[in-house]
Amino acid sequence: MLSGNMKNTQSIQEPRFDYYNSEVPDIDLSDCEFPHVIEIYDFPQEFRTEDLLRVFCSYQKKGFDIKWVDDTHALGVFSSPITARDALGSKHTMVKIRPLSQATRAAKAKARAYAEFLQPAKERPETSAALARRLVISALGVRSKQSRTEREAELKKLQEARERKRLEAKQREDIWEGRDQSAV
Repeated sequence: MLSGNMKNTQSIQEPRFDYYNSEVPDIDLSDCEFPHVIEIYDFPQEFRTEDLLRVFCSYQKKGFDIKWVDDTHALGVFSSPITARDALGSKHTMVKIRPLSQATRAAKAKARAYAEFLQPAKERPETSAALARRLVISALGVRSKQSRTEREAELKKLQEARERKRLEAKQREDIWEGRDQSAV
């Protein structure tokens, strides 16, 4: 129930912030925050991921990935700052590149928003379906349709991969310890 002793007073409150005229401050990304990321820009809108990967094909084996910002801007994620610096030194006819610290506001915002996905690109290790096949076959209780020679070849391939990994680890350790590499 409403009582009649309410006073009819109106007050206009001024807003604390002027949202119409506010400017978004430029996001400050120092070179040390994402040194392995560059901005790729000023390329045709028709470009797709494959086209950009083709431009940077020499960096694919070292680890390189593309993250899109908009139709004419993308982020190039390299495996290391050295590789990114090397890419910045090269000239490309179809695209322009610059460090992330000089990138557009949208590219910097994208980098900040997706920071966890912009970790240095690493190549996926070589894998084998042997373990998955063995787990599925044992879970289903069926016999494998793989021949003995196929199993042996797969086993040999896995053993070679283990040996290669062991050798790489030993070489890495020898380098750190300053041991003679010619004996390996």
